[in-house]
Amino acid sequence: MPEILENIRNRKTFAIISHPDAGKTTLTEKILLYSGAIQIAGAVKSNKIRKTATSDFLEIEKQRGISVATSVLSFEYSDKKINLLDTPGHKDFAEDTYRTLTAVDSVILVIDCVKGVEEQTEKLMKVCRMRNTPVIVFINKLDREGRDPIELLDEIEAKLDIHVRPLSYPLGIGYQFRGVYNIFKHSFAFYQTNKQRIEEDVKLFNGLSDPELDKSFGSDAEKLRHDVNLVEGIYGEFDIQNYLSGQVAPVFFGSALNNFGVKELLETFIEIAPNPLPREATNGFIEPSSEKFSGFIFKIHANLDPKHRDRIAFLRVCSGKFERNKYYHHVRLKRDIKFPNPASFMAQSKSLVDDAYPGDVIGLYDSGIFKIGDTLTEGDTFMYKGIPAFSPEVFRIVRNTDPFKSKQLEKGIQYLTDEGLAQLFTQNLGNKKVIGVVGELQFDVLKYRLLHEYGASVDFLGMPSYKAFWVLFETESDIEDLKRLRYNSLYEDKNGHLVFIAESEYTYHMAVEKNPKARFLSAIEHNDFTVNL
Repeated sequence: MPEILENIRNRKTFAIISHPDAGKTTLTEKILLYSGAIQIAGAVKSNKIRKTATSDFLEIEKQRGISVATSVLSFEYSDKKINLLDTPGHKDFAEDTYRTLTAVDSVILVIDCVKGVEEQTEKLMKVCRMRNTPVIVFINKLDREGRDPIELLDEIEAKLDIHVRPLSYPLGIGYQFRGVYNIFKHSFAFYQTNKQRIEEDVKLFNGLSDPELDKSFGSDAEKLRHDVNLVEGIYGEFDIQNYLSGQVAPVFFGSALNNFGVKELLETFIEIAPNPLPREATNGFIEPSSEKFSGFIFKIHANLDPKHRDRIAFLRVCSGKFERNKYYHHVRLKRDIKFPNPASFMAQSKSLVDDAYPGDVIGLYDSGIFKIGDTLTEGDTFMYKGIPAFSPEVFRIVRNTDPFKSKQLEKGIQYLTDEGLAQLFTQNLGNKKVIGVVGELQFDVLKYRLLHEYGASVDFLGMPSYKAFWVLFETESDIEDLKRLRYNSLYEDKNGHLVFIAESEYTYHMAVEKNPKARFLSAIEHNDFTVNL
């Protein structure tokens, strides 16, 4: 037990989230630069790649300059084991991010100081607010002509439903940006452009009344005093418990591209971010300090290495100690399995691990036995809760354009939908296949990966659709009208659950009205044992 407790105290597991192009992947790389995990930072600007980002490893990510899959990055910093999950920013891949948020204990939210709070930022924060996930905000791109910091702070509070507390504050912005004042350490980090080194030019002051401020900043010293005093007056004392309960978000300012403000952010995160937390399961909350191992699968990725056609299931360790070559109980399959080659990750690079502790994310080689939401234990039969599945927003019928590759297509669709990249709905014993996704870009990724990883060629044909609903019922008579009048709109998902894909909002309301004993759900949990689908 002391060994488990010590390892829990030394671990931090978090995700970086943002709207596309806010600088999330760039910030991730600069954090890795500070840790020594990488030696050179790749600059990701718009869709032009100078050096491909360390955390973007799919070929299509390198071509488009966006992240379309969650990357797992494990490294050490300041005697702590850090598990960082770099998530897709693009809204079409939001569901991967939602699932990833179930596997972390805290979040860093990146906001572009030019654009402020954007649509995807609001959606991601709603998921964080649902779980009261602790959030630190990093306002990025201060070297550009952006918006007034106080205005940005007001917008964050109004749109994201969370109080903020700046722990640093900028002097100037854009071409007048001179650096950032650390409110609690009374130090000032002087901004330098295009800086890839990890040292910073920092000067310590004896509070705001220090005359050295005037010597360093001249007439700007009064502006700095005024702004920091205003912040202190508006936002009051910072209470770490309010941060840990998800009620207050500490705010930092900087420029990730120029490696500025990142060290301050990282060191405060190490100091205040939570260690691994208890997790809700079907039998109550499981404490990380429990002696018995348990964990859940939140992500599956096929062909991480295209040369070897491997398939990796990512497991978040929630309690106890995971050991290589030890048998663990696969709760859904009701069988015991051992794992001889568990791996830890630095994006595409992976290394063998002998053990893992709460907060760690490890990869298990998967022969097709895992689904998202699966739980492993040391014999207990509970399942972890809270891993969401949402109704897709766009639906297409799958058309095989190369009949000689039918088996490859079948396998490719099976594996890629197991990853959670898209949802599969079938009809007529699986002969008619419909793919549901959040956004159109996912079809491009699916088509690309089916062709390049499985040799299968497909087209996606449009179909009239509004939304998919999982249908809950007790007896067949509860859905008699649905089966009689809406038979062509009924499908099965991959788990054999009945799904109604409504052609329009009107047909959905009619189905609800005509089948009052049935329940129509647009979101479910992967392991919701409270209902029998």
